[in-house]
Amino acid sequence: MSSISLKLGYKYLRSNKGGVFSFTTLLAIIGLSIGISSLIVVTSVMNGFEKELEDRILGVIPHSVISSDEPIDDYENLINQVKKDANIIEASTYINTQGIISSSYDTRGVSLIGIDPLKEKNMSIIPDYMLVGDLNDLNEDNTIIIGSLLAAQIGAYIGDEVNITTSDIRTSLIGSYPRSVNLEVVGIFELKTEIDQYLTLISHSTSQKIKNLKANQTTGIRLKTNNLFTADIITENIINNLDSNNLTYSSWKNTHGTLFEAIKFEKLLISLMLFLIIAVASILVLSTVVMTVKSKEREIGILLTLGASNKQIVLIFFTQGLIVTLIGIFVGILLGFLLIYNLNNFISVIESMLDRNLLEAYFINYFPYYINFGQISLICFFSFLISLISSLIPSLRAVRLNPVEILRHE
Repeated sequence: MSSISLKLGYKYLRSNKGGVFSFTTLLAIIGLSIGISSLIVVTSVMNGFEKELEDRILGVIPHSVISSDEPIDDYENLINQVKKDANIIEASTYINTQGIISSSYDTRGVSLIGIDPLKEKNMSIIPDYMLVGDLNDLNEDNTIIIGSLLAAQIGAYIGDEVNITTSDIRTSLIGSYPRSVNLEVVGIFELKTEIDQYLTLISHSTSQKIKNLKANQTTGIRLKTNNLFTADIITENIINNLDSNNLTYSSWKNTHGTLFEAIKFEKLLISLMLFLIIAVASILVLSTVVMTVKSKEREIGILLTLGASNKQIVLIFFTQGLIVTLIGIFVGILLGFLLIYNLNNFISVIESMLDRNLLEAYFINYFPYYINFGQISLICFFSFLISLISSLIPSLRAVRLNPVEILRHE
């Protein structure tokens, strides 16, 4: 009888006109598929934004920086003390200066970062994203590496000379004026983020000259920690253990923390909205089974009269909901992956039609995605659970029908 229950469950899905599925069944499958595919796409894109933020942005800016109102003397000794902490992967000198870069073509505002080229491979991802040149070329004095967008904006390339003017004041016999230095472009990097248009790298020694610092002085110590999200706590503990009262710190959360939290909140909010879509689709599954039970009351009465058990009756209609659920999930997964892998192609077509950049407010110029199969499994599990519960409710109602009453009114 169990096999008969399964066959009847499948039969009741089909249209009375001979179609593969009835209209309500198709509606339930489509609704469930759209809900699941949408949730897969949105969570994958939001995961992509989080990962890109962590890899491309937080892979360049310092996890945290130890600084002081006055120049830090004997910075090598301070670096050695900091690196004794087991949570520190690398520590190096760091001088951040705001300035203006000028070429014969254009002028732009930039962030001028003085680094130790030998340690940069352990500090950031920029060495892996060099289009032209090498960070080791910064070992030569009066050299600079710039981003690809900035290079295009000011019309500069390898070997060109650019002028850097900072807010640091230089005083001489003829008066005071901003410090200015000519530097040779020896490298261009491309991260495909907003950083490409304002970040420039120079050697620590060149920064010392611009800031008029002594050979053993720096303005900050840049830290890379083993846990990005606790970098502020790690740095605070280090400072508390150092024999100095004039040191302060800042972390990536001060500059990009708000953006990171905004992406997480958007991800949560949109996921909740899409789960509501799945809930609505589950109601469609419930409605499909309810309508089937209502239209098949006579058959139910006959089966009960012939000795069918309550379990067998429940199985008939539960099978119907199970088939709808499994097909909806399967189609939803296929549609979700199809959309994800072709997402940027679809976005390009939409941008061409609208004649605008949909990502102009974000930090990257394409839609990233990161497929988390654990999340997708949870999406499918909860969708499966909700839909099965929705199909079980009307299935249980079927066994409460009185076969005598049903057949009497036929």
